[in-house]
Amino acid sequence: MALYKVKDITRGMNNITIVLKITSKSKERVVMTKYGESRVANAVGEDETGKINLTLWRDQIDMIKEGDVIRLVGAFVTEFRGQLSLNVGKGGKIEVLSSTD
Repeated sequence: MALYKVKDITRGMNNITIVLKITSKSKERVVMTKYGESRVANAVGEDETGKINLTLWRDQIDMIKEGDVIRLVGAFVTEFRGQLSLNVGKGGKIEVLSSTD
């Protein structure tokens, strides 16, 4: 299992494993998806090579907070308004490695 760094991430990649420190997290909002209403929030994660956006859905929002170090497993990359973003779908997971609690 290869561990990626932020600088190596490009649009369209999938099945990414990466370790990031969460530097910010937005308030959640409710959006309409093709499956109905869903909670979504954005966060920013960083490693020593750079920063990247994260899109957090539903229960993922409650799992992490600013200052946590997390590992994303099976993440995929999307691009929105010219910004790359990591997403974790049903086949992936978010693991909190260290928490600020």
